[in-house]
Amino acid sequence: MTVHQLAPATDLKPKPSVTGRPANSATPKLPDERYFTPEEVSEHNAPDDIWVTWLGDVYDLTPLFKAHLGDPLMTPILRNAGKDISYWFDPATRDLRTHVHPLTGVRCYYTPEGRFLHVPIPIPRTDSKPVELPWWLDPSYRIGKLSAKTRKIRIVNTLTSDEHTIQVCSEERLSAIQDRYQALNSHAKGYMWKRLGTLLDMSMTLEQNGIRDDSEDFHRVGVMDEDEWLPAIHLYFSDDLTVA
Repeated sequence: MTVHQLAPATDLKPKPSVTGRPANSATPKLPDERYFTPEEVSEHNAPDDIWVTWLGDVYDLTPLFKAHLGDPLMTPILRNAGKDISYWFDPATRDLRTHVHPLTGVRCYYTPEGRFLHVPIPIPRTDSKPVELPWWLDPSYRIGKLSAKTRKIRIVNTLTSDEHTIQVCSEERLSAIQDRYQALNSHAKGYMWKRLGTLLDMSMTLEQNGIRDDSEDFHRVGVMDEDEWLPAIHLYFSDDLTVA
């Protein structure tokens, strides 16, 4: 039994994107992979700001929506803005799930929320042509990874005595956490970051710096307010505010 109008993902060759954004020949290798929390993704849930996640990756579909304004086939995508749509996909192929159409007996894409942009019609037609590069196979929309485990950390500024608790991705390096903290302190890079008096390696993760995530232990022993027991990173002014 064949799949109607579906080309295996391995057969797709890099071609100019039909989605409003140029397609790269391969997913770009970032020098330092960017991670996002589910909460960050959920904030991008408007027609002019559409992020979705699937199979552990984060995608910005805003250019796709702008290129197809008014197209009713964008409705299922917009309805899931800011959410995870992994259930649309086959983890083995990273392509959309398929099923056998009950009327035609032809294997086609399975879209229980309604057909969306670039999905071929399930009934074979002589005038219909498959899209060369559907948006879900276009790597140019990928902007990073979805964190598999988030955690909280306390950051204490020893110069101002300001203290903040922020949520971070357990996979990201301390330099990425420093970038997050810059939203709260524009001179974050003008400080030395230490834990219990030891200078931290900004190229390593919290765990690699010896700062364990004890949240599961807290949950197991019934600690109700984990924030009181969060490990703290202390910032020491390094006399160089030009770094910021």
